[in-house]
Amino acid sequence: MKYQIRHRTHYRYTQPLRSAVQTLCLTPRHTDTQHVHHWQLQSPTPLQPQTDAWGNHSHVLAVGAGARMLQCEATGMVETLGTPLQSDPLGPDPRLYLMPSALARADDALRRSALAAVRGVEGRQAQALALTALVAECVRYQPGRTNANTTAAEAWLGGVGVCQDQAHVLVAACRAVGLPARYVSGYFHARGGPELASHAWAQVCLDPAERRWLGLDVTHGCVVDERHVQIAVGPDYAACAPVRGVRSGGGGEQLTVSVEIIPQD
Repeated sequence: MKYQIRHRTHYRYTQPLRSAVQTLCLTPRHTDTQHVHHWQLQSPTPLQPQTDAWGNHSHVLAVGAGARMLQCEATGMVETLGTPLQSDPLGPDPRLYLMPSALARADDALRRSALAAVRGVEGRQAQALALTALVAECVRYQPGRTNANTTAAEAWLGGVGVCQDQAHVLVAACRAVGLPARYVSGYFHARGGPELASHAWAQVCLDPAERRWLGLDVTHGCVVDERHVQIAVGPDYAACAPVRGVRSGGGGEQLTVSVEIIPQD
């Protein structure tokens, strides 16, 4: 499936900025699950491209003094191939994804539940699917109850969250039972549905030696398929947020984000 995508991010400030530096993690890369036909970023100042430690394509945007707004737009076409398995030769050793991270750390309660869910289950894929079912049952999708800084342990305790929280809980649960797992940011499109915002899911490494990852979407109760467009991966959301950075000055801030994903077939 081919998708035309437009992702706009617009900051407005109540006072002039003294300076701002933003990292834009908005550029998908070719994988064996998707082909990027074309992609571009537009911003008020030149962008500095880089590849981060997790293998993502990102760009650094620096804004000088006096600006009262900051806007960037990512547009392009991506063709998804509908396969849930991805080989990733660019990222670090998958065993690094066994380490807990700030937003995807299992507490004792989550660890006990994860171990119980895979007890007697043979094989990495079967264990990953068992944990996906556990998270889907115990962390229901409900907007407005969590925020970008909610941890996996907090979402597990509260029993609700959005796609980011469900992905964090699944990643933490997998790591707790010895499965390397990582957070994925991207987009999801449901045929016939309204335009959708950014989405998140998890990948579990089935074969660390071959760096083979299985994509699992708790929110939609499925393995990754042609509806998913992958942008970036990392230990958790903080490592691959679409836009993150620091600023000096500017006073109050208003952020507006819009995402359009339109199938071309």
